[in-house]
Amino acid sequence: MANTTFTGAVRSENGFKTISKNTSTGAITEEAVYNVRPNFRVSVDNSTLNTGSAVTTTLTRAQSGTIFEVDGTDDIVVNMPALSTDNVGNTYEFFVTTAVGGAKTVTFVLPGAGVSNFFGALSLMGGTAANPASDVAGDTLTLPNSTAVNARVKLTCISDDGTNSTYKAETLSTPIATIA
Repeated sequence: MANTTFTGAVRSENGFKTISKNTSTGAITEEAVYNVRPNFRVSVDNSTLNTGSAVTTTLTRAQSGTIFEVDGTDDIVVNMPALSTDNVGNTYEFFVTTAVGGAKTVTFVLPGAGVSNFFGALSLMGGTAANPASDVAGDTLTLPNSTAVNARVKLTCISDDGTNSTYKAETLSTPIATIA
């Protein structure tokens, strides 16, 4: 089909598909299918990590783009998705709604111990603005006990070759988060 220009709205009762055609074999591959109303709102999960009890969970790629409310009353362990090249670009955010309790922690763990790293820009929420820290070695990010309400963590996978991964970590908390 030749290029077509429309002057009015383009409508379809069965959606739209973007395809590519292999020049050697002629095989058609669907690149994208547009058949549902787009949702541009961020998902908020106020149940998985907001229980007031100890929680250990492993995130999935389908949860990328979600903001998780965190109740730090008890220990929380968040395992990032299993190593896969499909993880690149996944982003997760966490928002502390109940302070992390005494002798409790909230930890974020990368898969493949010793082969993956957080590259962290760690900022202190209270105090002087000149308190940021940088840490680029470690697969466990921790919000320590007494982390205050309104602390935030944003984790984005910037590389994953199926064997090891690197996540960009941005935190704003009091006390300051650590990477080990």
